[in-house]
Amino acid sequence: MILLAVLFLCFISSYSASVKGHTTGLSLNNDRLYKLTYSTEVILDRGKGKLQDTVGFRISSNVDAVLLWRNPDGDDDQLIKITMNDVNVENVNQQRGERSIFKGKSTPQVLGKENLEALQRPVLVHLIHGKVKEFYSYQNEPVAIENLKRGLASLFQMQLSSGTTNEVDISGDCKVTYQAHQDKVIKIKALESCKIARSGFTTTNQVLGVSSKATSVTTYKIEDSFVVAVMAEETHAFGLNFLRTVTGKIVSKQKLELKTTDAGPRLMPGKHVAAVVQAVNSKYTARPIVGQTFPSKCKGCPSLLDRWQSTRKHLLPDNLSKAQAVRSFLTFIQHLRTAKKEEILEILKKEDKEVLPQLVDAVTSAQTPDSLEAILNFLDFKSSSSIILQERFLYACGFASHPNEALLKALITTFKGSFGSSDIRETVMIIIGALVRKLCQNDGCKLKAVVEAKKLILGGLERPEKKEDTTMYLLALKNALLPEGIPMLLKYAEAGEGPVSHLATTTLQRYDVPFITEEVKKTLNRIYHQNHRVHEKTVRTTAAAIILNSNPSYIEVKNLILSIGELPKEMNKYMLAIVHDLLRFEMPASKMVRRVLKEMIVHNYDRFSKSGSSSAYTGYIERNPYSASTYSLDILYSGSGILRRSNLNIFQHLGKAHLHASQEIQLQSGLKANTDVQGGLAIDISGSMEFSLWYRESKTRVKNRVAVVVTGDITVDSSFVKTGLEISGETETGLEFISTVQFSQYPFLVCMQMDKDAVPFRQFETKYERLSTGKGYVLRKRKERLVTGSEFPLHQENSDMCKLVFAPEPETASNGWF
Repeated sequence: MILLAVLFLCFISSYSASVKGHTTGLSLNNDRLYKLTYSTEVILDRGKGKLQDTVGFRISSNVDAVLLWRNPDGDDDQLIKITMNDVNVENVNQQRGERSIFKGKSTPQVLGKENLEALQRPVLVHLIHGKVKEFYSYQNEPVAIENLKRGLASLFQMQLSSGTTNEVDISGDCKVTYQAHQDKVIKIKALESCKIARSGFTTTNQVLGVSSKATSVTTYKIEDSFVVAVMAEETHAFGLNFLRTVTGKIVSKQKLELKTTDAGPRLMPGKHVAAVVQAVNSKYTARPIVGQTFPSKCKGCPSLLDRWQSTRKHLLPDNLSKAQAVRSFLTFIQHLRTAKKEEILEILKKEDKEVLPQLVDAVTSAQTPDSLEAILNFLDFKSSSSIILQERFLYACGFASHPNEALLKALITTFKGSFGSSDIRETVMIIIGALVRKLCQNDGCKLKAVVEAKKLILGGLERPEKKEDTTMYLLALKNALLPEGIPMLLKYAEAGEGPVSHLATTTLQRYDVPFITEEVKKTLNRIYHQNHRVHEKTVRTTAAAIILNSNPSYIEVKNLILSIGELPKEMNKYMLAIVHDLLRFEMPASKMVRRVLKEMIVHNYDRFSKSGSSSAYTGYIERNPYSASTYSLDILYSGSGILRRSNLNIFQHLGKAHLHASQEIQLQSGLKANTDVQGGLAIDISGSMEFSLWYRESKTRVKNRVAVVVTGDITVDSSFVKTGLEISGETETGLEFISTVQFSQYPFLVCMQMDKDAVPFRQFETKYERLSTGKGYVLRKRKERLVTGSEFPLHQENSDMCKLVFAPEPETASNGWF
């Protein structure tokens, strides 16, 4: 028994679970005081840096643990008192030297006297079978300090045997797996399974979404059947999907180690733990072991109006295509998310027309109850004098990263009211469709407002009040992509008038392949082959594109190719271009097309030599192992050379990932971490047209200037010290589409060019540590590179036509006038 008294947290291995007195988890010896050392540290970095480049801090202390009470009816029912003392806070990076924010600061100065007293106040932990049954603390302790003690107490929860179970600790209700070995027990916590109330939001946007990975491993070191040390490590890593250089990592460690034991107090008598707790101190109250949230405080921060004044100049119309405009916009959104309705309304009412549209964008993008209430109070949909502001509000709603039911309800109520503009009424319904789609993607399809919105859209298509409303509801369905709307779309696609039929068909084109069933493809085949009625060329070619993109059968592909030669001239050429594009640019239907072309009756010179100007072409803008950017240009002319349809689509393809755009993380050490990723896009579109009767030529230029900024921010806050990592990337680019038409001959010559400007890419990295008293340390880095511009290749026929349009001037033998 003397030997047992020197060791830490006695384990009596359970050879038989039915034997009374045998423990299944940690068990302290009677009448002993266990003296331990404890430390917890957090490190922030991009995941591949050196220790001297990291930021973070370490909290260390001595710990006294003593068994106060054991249930007379079972050894596995215990009440333990845990006390932290001799607390110290320091840098993880010991090479910081004179630049350390803790240099010359005592622990009371760093934590504050009240925080230090609270941290050193004991807590009581009720363990049953090694699991925390109850956590007792004083009332009204600072939440951040109480969380640190929760993190320490959670280390006392474990089991000796291997197996998977659910446990409740500071991280929430989590799935944990124990692996028991002779000299250690390893506990692996599945952090993604933890059920805990968190602020923040997720996004279903694969482009601007974030891939994240989290791990938690705790090792209980055992010597001679006794635990002598506990080591825990938790990591959270994230990376932006389309910009892999924007990454961040949190590493949180805990270590609890036995130093010695002394004689301790005798066990308290009693059969009920609640009575024992009250006998220890009546100020103790049962508190959740799960970590609690607390707001970060900002001392001496500028008002929202002051922040707007410093942001405003960057959002003037002439600056909108610059990266600084996007960066300022994103920063101001963060401030709006903590603002009250009255503050927001004050700024909206004072701003002039020049910057007001951008302010409406920002307020709507904040996506808080206060910002929504403020903007709805500010806008008057019955007025026709503020249409631009109403449009900007609605577009911002459509692009919302994490819309909620309240926003959808507000738009439904607005739609049922009066409007000063019929165009705004139509836009409201279209945006309702977009919100339905996003809410359904986040498992919100059964929300009351979503159900009501579905009825509005589908009911409007089934029984439109006015004929022109059909287009409005089809556009809403094109955004919502409701599976139950497909039968209605098939009806309008096959029996509707030209524009309605075309809209219904292009809506079907947006559905995922699993929704394009055999029944749907039967209708599309009837449309393309005109089995029941004549359809416009644009409708037929769209139907063909859907079939080819939806796992077409052998006979479907064969019939489509066999139709080439029987179609109008330009449609022949367009369908032929689609086949060539499938063969050149590997797509799901490419293999089937190659199989069909092995038949001589299908693959012959007559069919594949059809001439014309129409085309379909797909190419890469950029590709790497993680993602690819593609563009596709479809052009369909009429027989007289008039452009019937021109579509330019740019796609970003990414692998599947778990996505979190903003998230609060409860670290098991008790510290609170926040990750926040924002992306902003500013687009400035301008155009010009030159027309010359002398040269019989017209030139149209459409210039798209784009600025993109993405910021990733990780912070860890203990209320008395804060550390953070900010990573951002920005770029400004331009994409120009030039169309030159020469009408000196018939059919007209048309040359199209798509040019990308040189692209500067800048990346910034800021790491910091800051005390609540104001003292701080900051490390900044910057990288910049220039990506050269380029002209994207289009279809071969376009290249041939451009050679004719820009043919070199013939050289003359004479230098004279004639």
